[in-house]
Amino acid sequence: MVTIRLVNTSAEPISTIIVDYPSATFGKDKLAPGETYSSTVKFVDTGNLKVQFTDAKGGNHTYSGPTLYRDAEGTIEVRINQQNASAFPNLITR
Repeated sequence: MVTIRLVNTSAEPISTIIVDYPSATFGKDKLAPGETYSSTVKFVDTGNLKVQFTDAKGGNHTYSGPTLYRDAEGTIEVRINQQNASAFPNLITR
């Protein structure tokens, strides 16, 4: 299992967050400034992490992250601000 942690590092809210990972997707309606949200998932396929979100002014953004491998375990922290996102994986691939 992998815990994906979303962190709003900006001073304004972020909304309509969609996290796409191999074989599934999850979302979060809103993250307040400084708020963190975690979801535990299982990768059943190999592919890239993708994050879509809307900034406080209504602009849409897309981030394509690292390749994720089937049956990986660990954590991924996704730091989101008003302009972009960055992923920090700490994963073990089996």
